[in-house]
Amino acid sequence: MNRSIISKAGFFVLLAFSLAACQVAPYDYSALEANKPRSILVIPPLNESVAVNAPYTFISTVSKPLAEKGYYVFPVAVIDQFLKENGLPSPGEMNGVPLQKLREIIGADAVLYTTINQWGQKFQLVNSATIVDSELKLIDARSGELLWTTRAFAQQSSGDGGGGLAGAIIGAIVDQIAGSIVDRTPALSSAANTVAINAPNLGLLPGPYLPEESHSE
Repeated sequence: MNRSIISKAGFFVLLAFSLAACQVAPYDYSALEANKPRSILVIPPLNESVAVNAPYTFISTVSKPLAEKGYYVFPVAVIDQFLKENGLPSPGEMNGVPLQKLREIIGADAVLYTTINQWGQKFQLVNSATIVDSELKLIDARSGELLWTTRAFAQQSSGDGGGGLAGAIIGAIVDQIAGSIVDRTPALSSAANTVAINAPNLGLLPGPYLPEESHSE
């Protein structure tokens, strides 16, 4: 079931990014190319949604695509525990640590800051949708310069079961019940992050640890 969700979410998110890439100029990578970060520290996100588990679900899905892009990613669970043990119990407080301190203590070249705008299931009259919507900013830990930013978005909606309005309402209710049992957000977040990081003209440039043969893919 998770593979199906990732596949569907990945397809629609990839389609959206492909259309966007055709319509807008490529991202300005001059700062990223000049600073050439090798390592990335992921800070637990600021959470603007009502889902209390959203920050830690997010960080469990972002390390893999960053590493596969060729960067060393500091283990997110280890960093989270380290910050908590040093008097920073919440993501809000972690986001307030000066870059210089993060650089001195942890040694990261760049820090990924995230704001979660929407997370979880939205139930409407004839539709139920699970949404993940985050804004990512990669900041140079040495200069504080913005290196790269993107939006990671994915949505899975309930469909019309073929019964018109009544079928749509029933489908939304069934989807809501199923959604309370199966959390779709990890799979959707994984798909959204993977596509956002790899989007042509808008995604993150390959890092120093990406095999040469992968650069041309």
